[in-house]
Amino acid sequence: MNQPRQRFPSLSHWGAFTAVVEGGRVVDCEPFARDPAPSPILRSMAGMVHSPLRIARPAVREGWLRQREGSDRAARGHDRFVEVDWDTALALVTDELSRVRTQHGHDTLFGGSYGWSSAGGLHHARTLVQRFLHSGGGCVGQAGNYSWGAAQFLLPHVIGTFAPVTGRVTDWPNLLAHTKLFIAFGGLPLRNTQVTSGGAGEHSSAGWIAQAARAGIEFVVISPTRNDVPEGMAARWIPIRPNTDTALMLGMAHTLLAEDLHDADFLQTHCNGFEAWARYLRGTDDGVPKSATWAAAICGVEADTIAELARSAARQRTLINCTWSLQRAHHGEQPYWASIALAAVLGQIGLPGGGFAFGHGSVNGAATPRPDVAAPRLSAGTNPIGRQIPVARLADMLLHPGQPYDFNGRTGTYPDTRLVYWAGGNPFHHHQDLNRLLRAWQKPETIVVHDSWWTPTARRADIVLPATTTLERNDVGGSSRDRYLLAMKQAIAPVGHSRNDFDIFRELAARAGHEAAFTEGRDEAAWVRAIYDSTANNWRAAGFDLPDFDTFWAHGTAELPEPERDMVLFEAFRANPQTAALGTPSGRIELHSAAIASFGYADCPPQPTWLEPEEWLGADGARQWPLHLISSQPADKLHSQLDAGVLSREHKLHDRQRVRLHPADAQARGIADGDLVRVFNARGHCLGGATLDDAVMQGVIVMSTGAWFDGHGDDLERHGNPNVLTADLGTSRLAQGCSAMTALVDVARWQGDAPPVRAFDAPALVTP
Repeated sequence: MNQPRQRFPSLSHWGAFTAVVEGGRVVDCEPFARDPAPSPILRSMAGMVHSPLRIARPAVREGWLRQREGSDRAARGHDRFVEVDWDTALALVTDELSRVRTQHGHDTLFGGSYGWSSAGGLHHARTLVQRFLHSGGGCVGQAGNYSWGAAQFLLPHVIGTFAPVTGRVTDWPNLLAHTKLFIAFGGLPLRNTQVTSGGAGEHSSAGWIAQAARAGIEFVVISPTRNDVPEGMAARWIPIRPNTDTALMLGMAHTLLAEDLHDADFLQTHCNGFEAWARYLRGTDDGVPKSATWAAAICGVEADTIAELARSAARQRTLINCTWSLQRAHHGEQPYWASIALAAVLGQIGLPGGGFAFGHGSVNGAATPRPDVAAPRLSAGTNPIGRQIPVARLADMLLHPGQPYDFNGRTGTYPDTRLVYWAGGNPFHHHQDLNRLLRAWQKPETIVVHDSWWTPTARRADIVLPATTTLERNDVGGSSRDRYLLAMKQAIAPVGHSRNDFDIFRELAARAGHEAAFTEGRDEAAWVRAIYDSTANNWRAAGFDLPDFDTFWAHGTAELPEPERDMVLFEAFRANPQTAALGTPSGRIELHSAAIASFGYADCPPQPTWLEPEEWLGADGARQWPLHLISSQPADKLHSQLDAGVLSREHKLHDRQRVRLHPADAQARGIADGDLVRVFNARGHCLGGATLDDAVMQGVIVMSTGAWFDGHGDDLERHGNPNVLTADLGTSRLAQGCSAMTALVDVARWQGDAPPVRAFDAPALVTP
C-alpha cells in the first residue's frame, strides 16, 4: 500500500519552502506560497538530501588513526578513511581536545567555522561549535566576515555603525516616492537577491527594483559587466576598470567642489574633516587635483561622463549605492568611504530618497520595509580567552604562528594552532589562494570536521562526523531583513548514521564535563521553544504580538506587519546633529578620521583616497597578466552549497565552471565559444568552459565561485574554482578583509584531452 505524501514547512537561506516526503524520502521542495519570486536553487535540495555524497558514518583518516598528531599531514585529501562507530569517533575527539588543551593551551584550538550553514536559530553550526568550545574553556575565534568585512571595521570610524551594510538603509517605499537618480556602483545583480542570511519568506528585492524602474527612477549601473544590470531594465551602463570606483567617486566630488555644486552648509554642520579632504581633492599638497580628467585615466570612464554624472546627481534627489563586492578588494575600505563622502558633498544624507546605501544587489531584503526587531538566534556564549583573528587571515594564522599583525588600531599575534574544529562551512570555497591554504592546512596536528557531504573540506579532515541536513531536524528561523518567522519541521529520519550538530556537541560536552554549560538543561525541542519565546518577547517589546509556541508550530509561520512610516537613513541626525549625534568621536560623519590617522597605516589613510591595488589593469603586472578576474557569486547555488545539485550541474560547461570573456579577448587567444580553457597566474591555474559575452568589458573575465575545489598542491584545479587565482592579502591593516576581487590572470585554450573532474567522487572508505 502506497504511503500518502506528507508536507513539512522549512527554510533555507535561498527561501522558505515545503518539503514533500514520500516513503521516507524527500521528493520535492515546493516554494513558500507567499513568495512572489522563489529561487530555482530549491530544485537542488531533494537530490542533495539523498545524494551518494552523503557521509554515512563517522570516519577517520587512515594515517591519523595510526599515528595521531604525528601523522603525515600532507596526506590530507589523498588518504583513505576508516569508518568507525559513534562511540569510537566521539572518544577520539574528546581525547584529542583534552590533549591539546592540556599540553598546549586553549589558544591552540581554532573554532571559527566560517560559513552560512543552517538558516535556523538553533542548528547554526558556527554558533554551536563556538558555544561548545567556549563552554569547554575557550578557543581562538574569528572577527568579521568575508562578505563585508572591510566595511564592518571601517564604517564605525566614519558613521559610528556598520548597520547600513546589512541592508538597514532608506526603505523602498521612500525611494519610490522621492528618488530620481539611483547610481549603482557594482551594479544590481539580481542573482544575489535570491539569498539572505537567515532565509526569506518573501523574495522582495527584484520586485522593488522593478517597481522603481516603472516609477521612472533613472538607474546608472557602474560595473565591468552589463550583466549586473537587471534584465529588462533600461538602465545606463558605464563600464569601469575593476577596483577603480574610488577614483571615479573622487572625480565626481572634485567636479562638485570645483563647480560650486557642493552643499557647504551640510558639510559644515554634519561632517568633520571636510577641509582636510578638500585639500586632497584639490591637490593642494600633492599637486594632483583629483579631477574628472585625472579619474578618467585611472578608471577608463571618459572625463565628460564623470563630470556630467556629478552634475546630474546634484540636480536631483540621488541615491548612491555600493554592492558588497566593491569592498572585497585591495584597499576595499576606500570605495565605501568615498561613497559616503560623495553623498555628503551632495548634501542629501538624511533626506527622503537621497544619500547612500549598501547592499542593493548583494542580498535579498536590502531596504525592504521591516520593523527593527531581532531574528531568532542562539547565543554562542562568551569566549573565556577572548582571542580571535580577522576572519580572512586564516592561512596567515596557520602558516605564521607567533607573527604579529595589525588590525583596526591594535597589534595581535597569530596563535600556534594545533587543532582546527570546523563545522558548517567550506574554506576551500571562500578563502583566497587555495594552493596557499592547502599548504597552511598541513600545519595543524588535527582537523575535526562536521559535514553532511564529502565536501573538499571534509575530504581534508582527520576526523569527520556526519551531520544531518535541515530536513532531518527541528528548528525555527527567520532573517533580520525579512518579515517572516518560520517553523522548520523535521521531514525525514536522519540519513545514514548522521546526527544533528547540537546532539553531537551535547555528547562531547558531557564526556568533557561541561554539558550543563553547553545545553543549559535543554534538548533540541526545548531550545527551539526557548528561541521562539525569546523572539516573541523581543517582538512584543517592540509592540508586535506573536502567538504562543504551540499555535505558531501548528500554523508554521508568523509575520511582522510593515512599518507605519518610512525609514530614512540618518533622518534624525540630519534634523538635529546634536541630539541625534552619530557614534563617531565628533558625533558627525568623519571625512577625515583622527582615529585612523593615529594608527599610521599607509594602506588606509585617514580620509577617502585613491590607492593603487596590488593588482589592477593599470599596474605593471598587467603586461604579463592582462585580464582582471571578477569572481562573482553564482546564480545556481549559495556559494558552494548544492554545487553537486541538479541546477548547478546543468549550468556547467564541460562539467566545469563557465568563464565569461569578451569576444575580442577570446579571438586574440584563439578561443571559441564553448572551448575548454585554462585560467592562470603565478598563484595557480584552473579549467573552465569559455562563454563569449560582449556584456563583459574587454580586459575582464567573469568566473563565478562555488565549484567544489578539485586540485592538489600546485597541480591543475580541474573543476573551475577561481579562488586558486585570487590574492590572499588583507584589504588593509585597518580591516584585514578579503581581497578576492583583486586578481590579474590570463586565459588560454586547453590543448589535448580534458582531465576528469573528481570533485564529486567520495574518498576511499575502509572498515576496520
